[in-house]
Amino acid sequence: MTDAPGTAHDGPSDRGADGPARPAGPRAPGPAVFVSAVRGLLERPLASYYLLLATVGLLLVIGLTMVFSATAVTQYGLGHSPYSLLVQQLAAAGVGLIAFWACQRLPRRTYRAMARLLLMISMALLAMLDLIILLSAGTASSPHLGPIQASGLWLNVGPVVLQPSEVAKFALVIWGADVLVRKGERIVEWRELMNPLFPVVGLLFVLVGYADLGTMLVLLTIFVGMLFVAGVRGRVFGVMLGVALVGVMGLVFAPGKGYRIDRFTAFLDPAHCNQDDCFQIKQGWYAIAHGGWFGVGLGDGTLKWNWLPEAHNDFIFAVIAEELGVVGCVTVVTLFAVLAYAGFRIARRVPDNFRRLAASAVTLWFVGQALINIGGVIRLVPVTGLVLPFISHGGSALVVSLAAVGMLASFARTEPEAAAALHARPSGKWVQLLWAPLPAIARSNRPRDAAGPPEPEHPADGVPGPRRPTVPRRRK
Repeated sequence: MTDAPGTAHDGPSDRGADGPARPAGPRAPGPAVFVSAVRGLLERPLASYYLLLATVGLLLVIGLTMVFSATAVTQYGLGHSPYSLLVQQLAAAGVGLIAFWACQRLPRRTYRAMARLLLMISMALLAMLDLIILLSAGTASSPHLGPIQASGLWLNVGPVVLQPSEVAKFALVIWGADVLVRKGERIVEWRELMNPLFPVVGLLFVLVGYADLGTMLVLLTIFVGMLFVAGVRGRVFGVMLGVALVGVMGLVFAPGKGYRIDRFTAFLDPAHCNQDDCFQIKQGWYAIAHGGWFGVGLGDGTLKWNWLPEAHNDFIFAVIAEELGVVGCVTVVTLFAVLAYAGFRIARRVPDNFRRLAASAVTLWFVGQALINIGGVIRLVPVTGLVLPFISHGGSALVVSLAAVGMLASFARTEPEAAAALHARPSGKWVQLLWAPLPAIARSNRPRDAAGPPEPEHPADGVPGPRRPTVPRRRK
């Protein structure tokens, strides 16, 4: 007996044009399935935290690999061990991981408490560096002030080498976020911005910009980003843009800084500039052209053999382009794009204004510095001497950057869903001791049946909390 048409057994026919019916198999996964899977992963409570750690970890591994590739042959040619600069970078990464661990364990109130002290220390170090450079101008002796010696942008105190401008980035992030949060809604007034925000930041820009114009541009990006997130009026940015352009041009044409004019001229007309001024830019182009789509192979590049100046720090992106090709460059750019997504995701989800401002500033720091460095290599902006975060060789930059990532990771754990998930299934005591303690749950994220209405986590966050209703007491 056959089924009548239109019954429940009817369905789409798999019969071919000239053959029997074929059994229906599983469909191949399409783009919609992939997008759905990615969306499901991103909806997990700790997605921001793990995405941040994975991205920074991959960038760090790529950086260690490329530093060794860019320095092994040249160090061997100088009579040193081919692993010498790799060992230095590994040591800096070890110290940076310790700083990451420490900063991930610090609560928010500790960052706010040490903001002013860290800013004062960074400004004192910058003033000392500028003073040593000024006192040693025109002398043949190595610049020094007592036991402290200046070497380029670094201060050497015995075996300790420190770059003050890197400390200034971290200091500006936490100090600027703390000041803006304390002012709250008053930041729309000019007098609130002039006391003490603009004068202190202007002095910091001058101290940094005299010795390191590229870092001053990164600091400007951090500061403007924090003001935008805080809700400062648009007319303030117009005034800041005019003052910033005048200040940058003044630093470009500052006495004793003729190389900045040469770099600017080389950027405008690289075909007719002086050979010495355009040498680095042209060698970077040759490296990019030599790499092609897939590169010549990891370690097989030749432009890094004393042909490309600063191949291990300022122009390490050119080494990536030569050895890993367009594929390697796109991978690095994609990782920084994912880092930007993770940072702004954390800034959008954290429960208080200080974490929101600091997370946005740290994200702009990394992404802005990466864009300036890569733009200088491919001639979108003038060469500024900035390193590529997590990839270029540089101890101070790597340590401070990993410390900032630790602070950002601690913020990611305070997202309402993340904090609730961590408290629902708390890890063991030894894990909390070696990794990070459980984050505090903000009062504004308490359940509905909790006693009292939701309140802001900190009274100084600039967000007025709801008034608690008065309940009459019963008479005994």
